Amino acid sequence: MKEKTFCLIKPDAFERKLVGKILNIVEAHGFEFVAMRFLHLSEKEAEQFYIVHKDKDFYHPLCKYMSSGPVLCLVLEKENAIHDLRELMGSTDPNKANEGTIRNMFGMDIRHNSIHGADSPESAKREIIFFFKGIL
Repeated sequence: MKEKTFCLIKPDAFERKLVGKILNIVEAHGFEFVAMRFLHLSEKEAEQFYIVHKDKDFYHPLCKYMSSGPVLCLVLEKENAIHDLRELMGSTDPNKANEGTIRNMFGMDIRHNSIHGADSPESAKREIIFFFKGIL
């Protein structure tokens, strides 16, 4: 059974002109694009999106970074989409990410790692609804 997940291409990928390369990798791994939305988050929107991290020390710097440039929000679909995207992205820290993963190839550091993906069915649902009303 196909599953939907949420993916976001971060500002550093735009700065370095990596968006097309990342989309090609995602598509080559069998993901179908269900919805896309290009936008520039305000700091307040980033704070709302990352509210689950509100009490962590990286929360405010992350929100500032995520509102520093354009992002591409995606709803992706395939069997095991959440797990498979997490595997394809690699570890949050690009230095610890497996070879051939998106973060290993393109990430610069823990924050500037080019891509975000939902980590659970609950997160996927919440994140999809945040950016795409009526998709689920």
